[in-house]
Amino acid sequence: MSITVRIRLFAVQRELAGTRVVSIDLPDGADVEAAWRALVALHPVLAPGRGSLRFARNGDYADPTTILADGDEVAMIPPVSGGDGEPRRILELRTSPFGAGILGELADALAVPEDGALVGFLGRTRSTPGTPAPGQEAEAARHAGRAVESLEYEAHESMAQRTLASIADEIEARFGVDRLAIVHRTGDVPLGEASIAVVAAAPHRDAAFEAARYAIDETKARAPIWKAERFADGHVWIGHQARTGPDADA
Repeated sequence: MSITVRIRLFAVQRELAGTRVVSIDLPDGADVEAAWRALVALHPVLAPGRGSLRFARNGDYADPTTILADGDEVAMIPPVSGGDGEPRRILELRTSPFGAGILGELADALAVPEDGALVGFLGRTRSTPGTPAPGQEAEAARHAGRAVESLEYEAHESMAQRTLASIADEIEARFGVDRLAIVHRTGDVPLGEASIAVVAAAPHRDAAFEAARYAIDETKARAPIWKAERFADGHVWIGHQARTGPDADA
């Protein structure tokens, strides 16, 4: 007896394999690690990336020993850089550009009369490169000394939304801040344009500052959003192994 699972690839893995989706037949009782081995058998070029991978099953992070069922979706999560809900939260992925004015728009949408503090953060594309993802060191060295011209963001949309919602839940529990916005761009973001906006609204400034800092730090560390730095003649994927839960020291 066998099962069929759908494997989704992102960022540098998608480029190496030349595809976004791979359907694989596995024996009944196979786990996530078995799906990875079967994938590598089809695309050996992916094998060196195993050490920095995380896995997800049907939109939730999963251990390699997680047993799979017929029809499951398995996402291979390489190093990361990055909807509808209650009005107090605005958690979105956007393909359209936004400028610094989004901070005011989000603040106006979130704040209530009891709020004495609004803290916003805007992340922009800068010209200096970041730390290359594992396996991208040689390509990064080829572009050493060159200026970044734009960023390209790619996301596992449904999983990213769930991760942002979890981060918002943690912020409410830790800091008592329940009015929060996290808006992240996808697609091409040219030099100087904004890629992420965070706004926290609270009665007091300490909580608002802590909430905004936690939101940006955890989004960067955990959300399945990938970033490539584009140069005149190529690109480099940036990031580190995704963290599956909150930072114990945060």
